Order: sequence, then C-alpha cells, then structure tokens
Amino acid sequence: MKKRNFIQFLIAIWANSYLGFLIEGGIYTGRLKNLCFPGLNCYSCPLALTAPPLRILQHVMAPLRTLPVVALKGALYLTGSLLLYGLLLGRFVCGWICPFGFLQEMLYRLPLPKVGLPRALRFLKWALLVGLVLALPVAFKGETGYGEVWFCRIFCPAGTLEAGLPNLILEPQLRSLIGGLFYWKVVLLVVILLGAILYLRIFCKLFCPLGLIYGFFNRLGLFRLRWQEKNCLFCGLCEKICPMELKIPQELNSVECIRCLNCLNSCPTRSIELKRSFRLESRLDRLPFSVTEKRHAFRREDF
Repeated sequence: MKKRNFIQFLIAIWANSYLGFLIEGGIYTGRLKNLCFPGLNCYSCPLALTAPPLRILQHVMAPLRTLPVVALKGALYLTGSLLLYGLLLGRFVCGWICPFGFLQEMLYRLPLPKVGLPRALRFLKWALLVGLVLALPVAFKGETGYGEVWFCRIFCPAGTLEAGLPNLILEPQLRSLIGGLFYWKVVLLVVILLGAILYLRIFCKLFCPLGLIYGFFNRLGLFRLRWQEKNCLFCGLCEKICPMELKIPQELNSVECIRCLNCLNSCPTRSIELKRSFRLESRLDRLPFSVTEKRHAFRREDF
C-alpha cells in the first residue's frame, strides 16, 4: 500500500506542477493542456498541466445539437483516450493514478470514528453520469447557445478544491462574482471531505462518474484479477482489506473494483493473481459467491 500511495502522490504532483501562474497569472494553456489526464483533476486548477476526461466529455456533449461536426472531432479524441486508458488500465486509474482518490485515502487515515453506508447508494454515480455528464449538456443550452458542463459547474468537488478556492485567493476581483452556486459547491466539498474521513473513498463509491466509465473495462481490459480455489483458505482477509467492500471472487472484476491490489498482496496463499489477457472469460468473471460466505457455510456444515 505504501508503494501505491507513493506512486499516487508523485502522479498528483506531476499533474499539478505548473508554477508559471505565479508569474503570468491564470491557468496553464500550453500544449500539455491538450493531453487527456486519466484521473479526476480539475482543468482550471492554476497548477494543472492537463485536461480531465469528464470535462472533455461534457464539452463533447455541449455542442452536439448546435455544432455536431465540432462535437464529433472531440468525441473521436475522447473515445481514443478512454479506450487507451480503459483497455490498458481500467480502474487502475482509480487505485494508482487519480489525485482525488489519493486525497480520500489520506483523509481516511485520520484517527476518527468510521461508518458504513448502504451499497444501494452507489446508484448515485449512475445518475450523475447519465444526468449531469451526458444528458443535461445536450438538453439545455446556456447563454452562448451551447450546453453547460453541468457536472463541473454544480457538483465536482475536485474543481472547487483545486480551482474555485485557489482562484479566489489568487484573483481577489473574482470575489464579487460569488453567488449561491459557489456556496453550494463549498458545502458539498466539505461534506465529501468529511465523509472521506469517516467512510473510505466515499466519492469513488457513491459519486464518481469517471470511475464508473473505467469500471466498464474491468472485464475487457488487458489486466484482470483471477481467484484460484485450490489455494484459497477462505480466511476472508481479502474482503476485509478491500477499500471498495467487494465480495471476492464474485466482484473481483466488477465495475466497482479499483485495482488497488490490496486483496492480491494480502492473500497468504497467493490465491488471487493479476493476469494479462484480452480474451473474454465470462465464466471466471461471474463466480457467484464470496469467500466469507463460503467460510460461514463451511462452519455451519461442521456443526
């Protein structure tokens, strides 16, 4: 875990390493800004070098009705980027690259009480993806005649943390523009950061549309996790250490798995392996049980 967190830290620093704003002001607009960074990192952050996929996706959807040719060009670039990241990495992006995921893990280490939340709440990220990221930018036009980037505008906590608050500090003249929407986003940011202290990766589990997109590739990408029954002790350690609270092996390659590899590294008999293959193996991806449930079943049989 320490190695993974160190890699997350280095990537977060690189993605936000532009110091030119101290001299020139504003945000970076050089060539790297055309690069699609795989994780959740705000485009408007004064330190940001790249653009995140969710912003590009919303900008593709926004002019879809008015300028479909422009939207198509952006869609081709975005599709290529997501296919590259998705097929090669899947949700490795979430477990090893995403700066906001790293921040949540660090906050969870604070010595405060922890809570659990119903898994049914995870449907919220589906609603955010379909509603704010895909549907609303097409359905509603702004003053310019194009759709708005609704997820960035009214929800994204990374945007408030990395861009909204820093830009207010760096450019005091912007403070006159503060309105109810800004206060809403600050409150939302505080709730999510406090939630991250109490519930591990709360944003990833409940709200992140980008993680959901990458999750679709978990059963199709180059890397997949495999469970070997012959070696398993059914101790349940893999499930206890999973930050996403997954059932193993049932959900090893589900959309929820962030590929942190905690299960693989903690297994005393190495019953979980990371395999490389583009071949579909549906039978191995849909093992309908949990090792903890199996262990309890074995104990009941013994009695």
